[in-house]
Amino acid sequence: MSKKHVLKVELGERSYDIIVQPSISRDAEFYLKPFISGRKCLIVTDHTVNDIYGHKTAKTLSGSGAKVSSVVFKAGETSKNLDTIREFYQKAVNEELDRSSLVVALGGGVCGDMAGFMAATYMRGIDFIQIPTSLLAMVDSSVGGKTGVDLPEGKNLVGAFWQPVLVLIDPELLETLPANELRCGLAEIIKYAVILDAELFELLENNIEKLKKLDLDFYSGIISRCCRLKAEVVSKDEREGGLRAILNYGHTFGHAIEAVSGYNSILHGEAIAVGMAIAADLAVKLGTFDKTSADRQEKLMKALELPVTLKNYDAEKILEAMGNDKKKQDGKIKLILPEKIGSVSISPCADRKLMLEVIRNRCS
Repeated sequence: MSKKHVLKVELGERSYDIIVQPSISRDAEFYLKPFISGRKCLIVTDHTVNDIYGHKTAKTLSGSGAKVSSVVFKAGETSKNLDTIREFYQKAVNEELDRSSLVVALGGGVCGDMAGFMAATYMRGIDFIQIPTSLLAMVDSSVGGKTGVDLPEGKNLVGAFWQPVLVLIDPELLETLPANELRCGLAEIIKYAVILDAELFELLENNIEKLKKLDLDFYSGIISRCCRLKAEVVSKDEREGGLRAILNYGHTFGHAIEAVSGYNSILHGEAIAVGMAIAADLAVKLGTFDKTSADRQEKLMKALELPVTLKNYDAEKILEAMGNDKKKQDGKIKLILPEKIGSVSISPCADRKLMLEVIRNRCS
């Protein structure tokens, strides 16, 4: 039997467990029953995930003593908006969910962000559980309580901090994940290695084939390690007053790239990979990151088939979109820049000319 990893996000009365184990979904009733027995549950999922796991999950929840209903949305970032959230609210009202009810997010990052936001705002807040089905959600977005939706002007501009009561991660669900979505999760794993864990970076460099071949035991360890890193950061800085900002490495550039794309021509993890490449370039230009380390990061991303350049993008528009970033401070764009593998700094940057140069160098 594969090893089970149980981690805790320490937030006082709002602390919760993250359980990582291949095949755990087969025993999910054991873990879910204490949270859902006798309650109404609304499963939030997209059409793609629903076709594969929707019926099975509903059956598991019902077997745990819950009264279950589902709301299904069109897969993809373009659904991550207030119109979709309104549909969730309407379904909750129709099913007579009350303050004792619970939301279950079954899906990737988009699903978790929206389900969490709906839970945070419906009747001023109800419980929710994360069951992530994508690698990106498993290692990053399902943990930490950031929820929200996009506006045309930018990503996650409407949202709330709302912690789940449980995160249940089954790496076996990755077997149905498209290759490009798996790569998106690998980008977030590289992020954790660069910002916090030089040993993890070396582990990734030395195990490219295990990552490509989806070695589930290896992935379980990697997912658990990333969750532990994030849990430690969130426990110290839940609402991003300081330390938690380092988790945005690559995201300020990446979110701007997504906004310019209209959220439909580049995946989140792909944009973050390019964003990390740009951030490393800028740090090298500023003299705070050595070229050898930047090259290591780029080599690892290329080995895992992640993009490091953009085609048919306007650098000026990307920089303009960065002006809408919610993490701006005193008119300066707050960037997370690497100092060495395993360590980054928070660097407000007002040098528009230099930022435009490094962005342009990644646009072909």
